[in-house]
Amino acid sequence: MSKNTWTLFAGLAVAMVTVGCGQSTQAPAVATSDSKATIAPVESKVLLHTKPADAKPVGELRTSAVDGADVVILGRIGGDTNPWVEGRAAFTIVDPKLEPCKPEEGCPTPWDYCCSTDLIPANRAMIKFVDDAGGTIEQDARKLLGVKELQTVVVQGKAKKDEAGNLTVLASGIFVVPEAK
Repeated sequence: MSKNTWTLFAGLAVAMVTVGCGQSTQAPAVATSDSKATIAPVESKVLLHTKPADAKPVGELRTSAVDGADVVILGRIGGDTNPWVEGRAAFTIVDPKLEPCKPEEGCPTPWDYCCSTDLIPANRAMIKFVDDAGGTIEQDARKLLGVKELQTVVVQGKAKKDEAGNLTVLASGIFVVPEAK
């Protein structure tokens, strides 16, 4: 058999299998880090449909939490001009007792609490959503969780405190408190 005849038969065989099986020759879509296919499993693990009980506000938990303890923390996303850790499922929250600055008073970023800067250190916590290996999930929190600045959230996870008393919550779940209308 000649080389051209063999190529023709091979091409026809591939075409018949493709048509006969009703299969597409298009390659399957590959999930990327920004695709819903990748994000959906993480969302289903961390987005809580009911508000966890016994949430403590940031300021109270900063003083009472023990390193490694299970905690439930209540706070509002903010505490800095940019409370997000770019490309990671991490952000800062502040105690809901602090009042954000007023946009009508000329504050373009009320979530930075610039009118209460002296109160922020004792009333701020870092939230990090971690994977099974303990690393911060490499997806933007805004996209992954559908959250934005000044939203009130309840987060459950494990407390991690440093020598300076800063509190990080290695988060396993989040409940976004519906905004009042």
